[in-house]
Amino acid sequence: MNASDAAARTEVRSNAAHPIAARRSWRLSGDLLFHALAVVAAFLAAAALFAMVVAIAGDSWMAIKTFGILRFLKSSDWDPVTQTFGAFPFIIGTLISSAIAMVLAVPVSFGTAVFISEIAPSWIRGPVAGAVELLAAIPSIVYGLWGLLVFAPVFSQMEPWISNTFGAIPGIGALFQGPPMGIGMLTAGIVLAIMVLPYISSIMRDAFLVVPSTFRESAYAMGCTTWEVAWNIMLPYTRTAVVGGIILGLGRALGETMAVTFVIGNSNMITSSLLMPGATITSVLANEFTEATTPLYRSSLIYLGLILIAVTLVVQFLAVLLIRRLGKREGAST
Repeated sequence: MNASDAAARTEVRSNAAHPIAARRSWRLSGDLLFHALAVVAAFLAAAALFAMVVAIAGDSWMAIKTFGILRFLKSSDWDPVTQTFGAFPFIIGTLISSAIAMVLAVPVSFGTAVFISEIAPSWIRGPVAGAVELLAAIPSIVYGLWGLLVFAPVFSQMEPWISNTFGAIPGIGALFQGPPMGIGMLTAGIVLAIMVLPYISSIMRDAFLVVPSTFRESAYAMGCTTWEVAWNIMLPYTRTAVVGGIILGLGRALGETMAVTFVIGNSNMITSSLLMPGATITSVLANEFTEATTPLYRSSLIYLGLILIAVTLVVQFLAVLLIRRLGKREGAST
């Protein structure tokens, strides 16, 4: 082979490798561009949250300066006439109504997810899953109207039985005593449970569907029942996703406004009975913001919104810690 033939072959190889190198360079540039756009999107989301918190904190500064933090959080006084405001009844109402919603929604969501992913025949899984997900598309004000006009009258007929049955139980009986009004803290919790159910059940269902079939088949081969497979195999395998779905539903319950406003009764009094009317932070904002004619009144309402943001952020922070701990346990077990 002479020198001219070697040079020719080298030139052919370089020409053939040139398109591959150009293609790799283009892919690298595209990857860097996508990475930059993702960073910008994340920064914009964080900046929007920070700007919102700063703006709300600035508008609520008058109330913060007047009442402080601990005094506003512990006070039960809410009197626009005397310009005395406290957030304690509304914080309690928000936490209790959300807790009721989660206590009712989580077991039902778990059962729904197990039914769709493990029990239901293939021909009915799609319609049932679509019906459950359709609940998430219903506007909250429709839930509120349904709760006030349909559910509350029916529930008022059930409240005497609830009072007579559960009200006589020592210790927890005070939670179920009260007049049969139909609206109240328990009604709001039930409506919230229906609203958050599609979010939790959809995430649980999707998580259960990715459990390897060999795990379930092995458990059935050993004689496990469907409940044992769901509780001991599927739930531990997907616990991180399940906790994430529950936290998503909790965040939805904490921030719900119109549906709660219609059915909770909107009372500033704190009572031990779940059948009595109450109020949440969001319901107070919806009811009284248009009536806030004085700067301190308006600032106190915005202060309530700031507290709600703080509660939501604390819940999300605890959820992240819990999910990370569960992830570490899963990594250690594998």
